[in-house]
Amino acid sequence: MAREAPQPTRSIRAALTRLRRHYRSRHTGPTSALVHTPHPWVRALGLTTVVLLGAWLGLLIVGSVRTPVGPMDTSMTLRPSLSGGTKINVSPLGALELDSHVAPIRLDVDVEQLDPVRSQALVEHPERISGLQDEVARDVADGTTELAVRSCVAVVSGATALGLAVYRRPRRALAAGGLALALLAASGISAYATWNPKSVLEPRFSGLLSSAPSVVGNARSIVTEFDVYQRELARLVTNVTKLYDATSTLPTYQPDPGTMRVLHVSDIHLNPAAWHIIGSLVEQYGIDVIIDSGDTMDHGTAAENGFLDPIPDLGAPYVWVRGNHDSRITQAYLARLKNVHVLDDGKAVTLAGLRIAGSGDPQYTPDRSIVAQGDPAERMTGIRLASALRDQQRAGTPVDIAVTHNPVAARETDGEVPLALAGHVHHRETEVLAHGTRLKVEGSTGGGGLRAVQNDKPEKVRASVLYLDRTTKRLQAWDEITLGGLGLTTAEVSRHLPGENQPGATPSPSSPSTTPSTSPSTTPSAPPSRSPTALSWGRPADPRKPFWR
Repeated sequence: MAREAPQPTRSIRAALTRLRRHYRSRHTGPTSALVHTPHPWVRALGLTTVVLLGAWLGLLIVGSVRTPVGPMDTSMTLRPSLSGGTKINVSPLGALELDSHVAPIRLDVDVEQLDPVRSQALVEHPERISGLQDEVARDVADGTTELAVRSCVAVVSGATALGLAVYRRPRRALAAGGLALALLAASGISAYATWNPKSVLEPRFSGLLSSAPSVVGNARSIVTEFDVYQRELARLVTNVTKLYDATSTLPTYQPDPGTMRVLHVSDIHLNPAAWHIIGSLVEQYGIDVIIDSGDTMDHGTAAENGFLDPIPDLGAPYVWVRGNHDSRITQAYLARLKNVHVLDDGKAVTLAGLRIAGSGDPQYTPDRSIVAQGDPAERMTGIRLASALRDQQRAGTPVDIAVTHNPVAARETDGEVPLALAGHVHHRETEVLAHGTRLKVEGSTGGGGLRAVQNDKPEKVRASVLYLDRTTKRLQAWDEITLGGLGLTTAEVSRHLPGENQPGATPSPSSPSTTPSTSPSTTPSAPPSRSPTALSWGRPADPRKPFWR
């Protein structure tokens, strides 16, 4: 007969049995999933994912506002974005991108169509055009206000609905909606804090190349009139209205009478498409002078000379300097062509009121029998050009633009000329040198030439339109034009301003007393200002220091 266990032992066994049963019921029953709570960081990450996804879905579904803007029907939408900004889609012309703010949201404005009734009213009553800009500004303000309210409702509704579907708890769903609203508010504060109302000064336009100048406007109006974002968005929409009104062809850009336009091209390298591109730009922008900084050929042989024959028909005077792929044979052939001005050894020419001087590249690299001299030869060419520029200044005919092929040579003209142009490197560079000369290096207008087919990706076609004041001959702005290489499937125009033309700059007035003297013996009454945003005239004692700053 088994002996009965002592009373304390039975009590311990009973307690262990109850604990074991309790553990099984807690970890093996149907509610065990609720007991295993995840790590707090995992819960936070999950809630954040629900909030972001729900807010994005809300904006995608109900966050768009359709509103009339002048004679146009548009839709405005807030989109998640890492870089922020504003994108104006003008179908079928292209898109205009503005760096208006830095925040995780982007404003998209889609110009959908031109309302025929409102457009007809403008045609029948042209006097209404004068008030169109104010009307557009009011429409934009009303649309953005409605968009802000609608976006708040969209993100809260989207995050709450998704939170309820995922967590099945009203409290957790409401927390997701509140967090989404807080996130949108923080994005709005960030956009407000970084808001750049003058972002339209340097827009990026992609689409039909010929429409870009008319949409962006001219250099003088940008410098003097672009003050606030809302007003300029209205101006852009107004200009687009005029584009839509031309049903058969886009309007020709009318040059500002106070601005001269110089087309800078370089490194064409025997690409025949370049002549068509240059001719189109001359017509659309009203170009006064074309400057080619060399490497028009590939080998510089006489057999290639026929490639140059379209130049006289481009519609503007053609200034050319020799590149390292251009031979003396090429130079002699070009010198005989009508409307072509070949510059070498510091020679200067005056065209459309601009004084331009240049020197050809001292090296001819296709000739393998000659050892390349490299940068020392380029620097010596630049030094000789700088000496010629000083001679022109002493003669009372100061040069406005100096041209070389290699940027190494162009750098030696620092302090002797306001603007120096070069090419050679097949990519763009813009730099204000130590003594104030602005060096602009152009990419390949020929997309690297026919050799580009050997590359994995076609090299882009690049050219620039330089806007210069007709009185002072100083650079006001420039448009960088980029085409998509072989096939030319894309086009982009971006506008840039020098520091003295940025908003808030205070250039000195162009009165007769501040006009630079043409006499070498004249002594300035005061030393020149060294402020990078001011223009003061007078010739400094040091010839290496610029007289235009």
